[in-house]
Amino acid sequence: MKHTPVVDAATLPRRVPTEANIALIAPAGPKDFDVKAAERWVNSRGHTLKVYPGVLQHQGYLAGSDDVRLKDLHDAFADPEIDAIICLRGGYGTPRLLDRIDYDLIGRHVKPFIGYSDLTALHLAFARYCNFVSFHGPMLTSDLLANRQAPTEDSLRRLLRGQLRKGDLLVHPVAHPLTCIEHGVASGRLTGGNLSMICATLATAYEIDLDGAILFIEDVGEPLYRVDRLLTHLRLAGRFKGLRGVLVGDFAGLDVPRLTPLLKEVFGPLGIPVLAGWRSGHCDPNLTLPLNTQVRLDAGQKTLMLEQDVVR
Repeated sequence: MKHTPVVDAATLPRRVPTEANIALIAPAGPKDFDVKAAERWVNSRGHTLKVYPGVLQHQGYLAGSDDVRLKDLHDAFADPEIDAIICLRGGYGTPRLLDRIDYDLIGRHVKPFIGYSDLTALHLAFARYCNFVSFHGPMLTSDLLANRQAPTEDSLRRLLRGQLRKGDLLVHPVAHPLTCIEHGVASGRLTGGNLSMICATLATAYEIDLDGAILFIEDVGEPLYRVDRLLTHLRLAGRFKGLRGVLVGDFAGLDVPRLTPLLKEVFGPLGIPVLAGWRSGHCDPNLTLPLNTQVRLDAGQKTLMLEQDVVR
């Protein structure tokens, strides 16, 4: 299927109402969980949960067949009764769908889409071919039903409800200090996600666009030499041309002091701000980031500010 990139200003999804219908889909891996408990959790927040068929299926390391997972994705966006879409978990599976997605359909029915890890592939594809704001944020079983620290749910709710607006700072918990790797201030479009998935999409029609961007990266289970290899891959592929800044999220198993020499070596020559330690990704708390959104990164002041609204 041939797709045409969208280059206009990003479309804003509608804010999530106080009594929302939430779609639960599984574009990637399967997960056994208590559906009734999930419904009770969502109901306790004043919302209702619609569980799509693929969520309850297993096909090896996939949650249902490609056909089922693709249909769930399309149906959740097309359903006018659905106010937001959250993913079950990560794992693997979303890249298998990329060249079969009806991006015109999704672009006609923009709504908040929430997930991370393997879901990075969808965030990148949606940014390129639908051009709307999506949310790198907690998933149902991996985070919201796993008793993550309060900022996890709070940051998601505040963004989806439109309580954070243009000019507001994305607040980072003081219990988790940030580290300025390279000083500077830059504005740009926030993009990125899981570093392994970003590199997996290179040289495809769904690869990341970093021209004029603030790059966010996170990962899990990757030793330092493999993080080096992934960043070197991006550099050798010429993807740092036009990059304006870097926000480094959680690299489970690698703390910021161990990452710092590599980050300085890779990004220092670019003369751009780099801020590390942002609690987003495979971590607790797992803070939500609005992707495909204009932000201002001040590495010295350790702040990230919205330069636009993220919902309407």
